[in-house]
Amino acid sequence: MKISLTGIKPTGNIHIGNYFGAIKPALALTEKYFGVYFVADLHALNSNPAPAELQQLIYEVAASWMAFGLDTEKAIFFRQSDIHEIPELTAILSAITPKGLMNRAHAYKATVDKNAETGRDPDDGVNMGLYTYPILMAADILLYDSDVVPVGLDQKQHVEITRDIAENLNRIYGKTLKVPEGLFAEEVRDVPGIDGRKMSKSYGNTLPIFASEKALRKQVMRIVTDSTPPEAPKNPDKDNLFQIFRFFGTPERVEEVRQLYLHGGLAYGTLKQELFETMLTTFHPIRERFNHLMENKSEIDAVLAIGAEKARDLGRPVLAKVRKAVGLDK
Repeated sequence: MKISLTGIKPTGNIHIGNYFGAIKPALALTEKYFGVYFVADLHALNSNPAPAELQQLIYEVAASWMAFGLDTEKAIFFRQSDIHEIPELTAILSAITPKGLMNRAHAYKATVDKNAETGRDPDDGVNMGLYTYPILMAADILLYDSDVVPVGLDQKQHVEITRDIAENLNRIYGKTLKVPEGLFAEEVRDVPGIDGRKMSKSYGNTLPIFASEKALRKQVMRIVTDSTPPEAPKNPDKDNLFQIFRFFGTPERVEEVRQLYLHGGLAYGTLKQELFETMLTTFHPIRERFNHLMENKSEIDAVLAIGAEKARDLGRPVLAKVRKAVGLDK
């Protein structure tokens, strides 16, 4: 089977936008590809998290994907920092990557632009991890001869840079690295947040899947609605609450609610309570599994350790080929 690679940055507080926009589609790829999944903890260092916080986030994201059904018997799941071949390949790729390519990376440009707007030095707050993260990302992808990398359209540049780096090495040293393809899920719709914007932790508008019932209900009840009375018709296509509900209701129930919107007869508060209860039902077994894993972290450690060995077995031949091509080995 061809290889699909997915990196998961440990940022915590997995929400329904993460699930429907990234996790669910990525897990579905295991039907067509051999899945390689990793917790991108080296990338997380760019924001300088406290060590204890980083460890907690690593466990949370690993437990989340395992709870969502990642079959670690059929896929490889590991922690990025356990693969020592990645830093070595990163160093080699850095030697053949033009600086101009890094200057065009979205994350770096966004920081520079923000500094310019506020009158700060262009590189204020920019560490070399942020500046060169596309090279580390390329090493993540290329080390396993990945065929496809599933990403959203907003991350298309990540794959394009990886392809540029691989093609540059192949041009200098002969065909050595497999050039991956991006797998862009254009059909995946953004999940709106409770304020109507795209759901994002940076906006504080999420519906976190593993929050306590009390905290989750509070967030659901905060979903922004207008002042239209229950008996009055409403436009479901422009209503934030309905746009979130459609991800959870059965097709029949979604259509029923849609008709109630169009003809009147449904209070926002009633639908919010139904959404809350439906979310609890939908994610109940996942929440149970997540809580079990977080209380038994040794199970997570064991899975990641086994995954790391499999990942290194997969990556060693690729690194050996690169080392020989560039002249580090005979």
